[in-house]
Amino acid sequence: MDTSGAMGETSRPLRFAALIVAYNAVSTLRKVLDRIPESAWERLEEVYVFDDASQDDTALLGQGYKSTRGIRNLNVYSNPYNLGYGGNQKKGYDYAAERDFDYVILLHGDGQYAPEMIPEFIAAAEKTRAAAVFGSRMMKRGQARKGGMPLYKYVGNKILTTAENTLLGSRLSEFHSGYRMYSVEALRKLHYAAYTDDFHFDTQIIVELLHQGMDIVEIPIPTYYGEEICYVDGMRYAKDVMLSVLRYKLFSLGVLGCEWIGEKGTPPRRYPAKRSPLSSHGRIPRMVPAGARVLDVGAEGNYVGELNDKGCEVVGVNNQPSPPGVTNLYSAYHVKDLDREPLPDQREVGLFDCIVLADVLEHLTAAPVLLSSARSLLSERGTLIASTGNVANWTVRLALLFGRFTYRQRGILDDSHVHLYTRRSFRRLLEGQGYRVRRTKVTPIPFELVAGRGSFARLFWKGVEYVYYASARLWPTLFAYQFILMATPAKGIRVRSDSSPESA
Repeated sequence: MDTSGAMGETSRPLRFAALIVAYNAVSTLRKVLDRIPESAWERLEEVYVFDDASQDDTALLGQGYKSTRGIRNLNVYSNPYNLGYGGNQKKGYDYAAERDFDYVILLHGDGQYAPEMIPEFIAAAEKTRAAAVFGSRMMKRGQARKGGMPLYKYVGNKILTTAENTLLGSRLSEFHSGYRMYSVEALRKLHYAAYTDDFHFDTQIIVELLHQGMDIVEIPIPTYYGEEICYVDGMRYAKDVMLSVLRYKLFSLGVLGCEWIGEKGTPPRRYPAKRSPLSSHGRIPRMVPAGARVLDVGAEGNYVGELNDKGCEVVGVNNQPSPPGVTNLYSAYHVKDLDREPLPDQREVGLFDCIVLADVLEHLTAAPVLLSSARSLLSERGTLIASTGNVANWTVRLALLFGRFTYRQRGILDDSHVHLYTRRSFRRLLEGQGYRVRRTKVTPIPFELVAGRGSFARLFWKGVEYVYYASARLWPTLFAYQFILMATPAKGIRVRSDSSPESA
């Protein structure tokens, strides 16, 4: 749970506001305002209506309502031109941030969502201090259909929500309710200015809330269908929603960029462990002999447990301290700036049967120096295991075809990579430092990171991964996601300063 800023403050009452987005709502806005409970008017510091350049007298009706009822905390604003459903929300959230509210509730001017529920939203926010409180029409079995949701919309909602939960690893009962409350402090950390102005804005904001690890609390709400549904093209909306989720999922795998996911507020980078036996994390521990003495360079603990189970003694080296739960798995742990400092001296750590450089060399400007240093720490029959991403993978080639070469937070084009390798150039890097490559293995795209939590989804993506792996074996330079090389020090080779091997 995000407890920073206003959500962490308990010394004063929280400040609540309600944003009503309205378009051609002259026949419904008065009823929406009438239905706001008196207790809610007392708790809401402001109720502000953003009329999105309606073609009727929506704004005039709202201003008349304020004047005749004498409601001081009701304000009505009219956009000079139509911003769209998402664009109107952006303006409303900017307004909430400017006035430093703690929470803003989103209501629709067509009466589709019950204003009578506002006190329940406020109570949920006061109890949980969550980043978002969502109203769900699906939490109570049968309630959506009883409330008038057409069968085809109910089925479509269920299918979309299941697909989104599967891809995002979430457990929301509904993705497609527009009745929501957001913490303004959470909104400040989101990248919502880059979201769409269309109806799938609501999906993109959920995706970034999940991406940033913020808490979403759901409460049940009644179902009611108003006029706004007429403005939504259901098939186009479903397509836009799924394209947004799939784009984010490919972004999380490092395959594509995602321009509406910002870096603001992103937690420190830790790469997810890959459990598939075809992944680098799955294959490397199987390549290490049982009982070996191992130096794990770039140690993050992804496979040290498996090495310990094989009776290996594992020493870790990383450029920054790791959590105690990671460092405690190693027999010794050294913090070294690998671009500026050599590996620990042989007199300090001894010799090793195996040195692992899993996805390390591409992060270093001085990779040849590190490889040379590692060679001096290998025992007579020692092996070096190194892996890296394949910059010639078809996804990168396809992006280049369209003039794109975008660095991201992880994957082949990780923005912390300073060198990118093909199979040939990676082999030459090792050979240039006096190694002889004995074996080369490939890994598939890590589809397991797409699978989510459902058993059927995991089984499906596992099948996809094995089919893809067969393609990577047949055409490794095009389809391999990573290359894993096993090498040994070459006999009778001296290393030249230009990193190319020469016979002694």
